[in-house]
Amino acid sequence: MPLILEIKGNSLDDGPGIRSVVFFKGCPLDCSWCHNPESKRTVAEMSYDPAECVGCDACLDACGRGALSRDGAHFIDRDRCDMCLECVEACPSGALSRVGKPMSVQEVAAEIEKDLPFFRTSGGGATMSGGEPTMFMGFLARLLARLAESGIHTIVETCGQFDASEFEREILPRAGAVYYDLKVFDDDLHRRECGVSNARILENFRRMQPECERLGKELLARVPLIPGVTATRENLEAIAGFLKSCGASRVALLEYNPLWLEKSAKLGRPSPCASQRSMRSWMTRAEIEQCRRAMAGLQIV
Repeated sequence: MPLILEIKGNSLDDGPGIRSVVFFKGCPLDCSWCHNPESKRTVAEMSYDPAECVGCDACLDACGRGALSRDGAHFIDRDRCDMCLECVEACPSGALSRVGKPMSVQEVAAEIEKDLPFFRTSGGGATMSGGEPTMFMGFLARLLARLAESGIHTIVETCGQFDASEFEREILPRAGAVYYDLKVFDDDLHRRECGVSNARILENFRRMQPECERLGKELLARVPLIPGVTATRENLEAIAGFLKSCGASRVALLEYNPLWLEKSAKLGRPSPCASQRSMRSWMTRAEIEQCRRAMAGLQIV
């Protein structure tokens, strides 16, 4: 059973209409700029938000392991913490919280089905995100099947690092659409910035394109725009060339959001990107327009 970070309702950014987004915890990639760093690891974690802390020290008194200290670099000594959650229960402000909780297929589906009236009136549905939902193929397949029984349109967002045969057998017949992230085209740079080779990711996309066309399923490539990494003319032109060689005609560009930097700090593992000035601000409209021009020949959605 995977851990679920959140089921976010009333979303307008992860597919058509009003959607509920299920965030799975765990990812096979380790992107240096990950916008959901809390989703990287498959295990539950502790988060500390100093902006919410009222300084009452109730948590320090509750922690029997001595894992909390105002003199520590990140307040929580995560090597000492045994996730007993007594500090979370004692915290009156919500500054301390558990990241990730187990939920069954039935529990996730029941939460999503509460929004059925919004899906029906807006043409929306449920989007599986993360992290990487395909790390949990069996769970994901059962959830998609359950939602299909309720007439809920589904989208699977993926980084593409999965077993293609299992995906085609378990996920593709049940998913309404697949949103497929392509980040870095150069393999050496992909290894450096994302932690793994992109060979399987590119191979899987090339394989999925004709299969999705045959099944009448939408396969939408998406490129997150990361200053100095993915948002370069060389990288975007290379991805555009690859997509066209696969027969794809559309692509989505995901604008950079610097707010993720705060999330890393709350988990006690600040990103090395935090010191880069370009990573701490939003991209300008001119920069985004340059990225759009680099994808010439593709419809940008």
